[in-house]
Amino acid sequence: MKEKFRIKKNEEFQEIISKKKSKANKCFVVYYSKKSKEYARIGISVGKKLGSAVERNLYKRRLRMMIQEIFDFYNYPYDIIIIIRNGFKSNSYEQNKNFLENILKTSTIK
Repeated sequence: MKEKFRIKKNEEFQEIISKKKSKANKCFVVYYSKKSKEYARIGISVGKKLGSAVERNLYKRRLRMMIQEIFDFYNYPYDIIIIIRNGFKSNSYEQNKNFLENILKTSTIK
């Protein structure tokens, strides 16, 4: 995922979360907000309860790969925050990918 497609600043995370548009399942919570940019930006958050820093970074790398495979950044002008939940750890890559795809489809994002 390219740098221009990422949300990193805490203020931007808080702004999107405060708009309170969200969807959730057992693996993810997705907050989203319509933006004026012509492409989507995505922020990923993993809580400390999910494991050590090494494990959390592994989960973020896997999620970025899933996003790269299923998401077209130029057709959806949204800012999206994805929070990984505990259910992510126990599922396979394909199961998590399906959960992500379903949650993006049920929200108005995809």
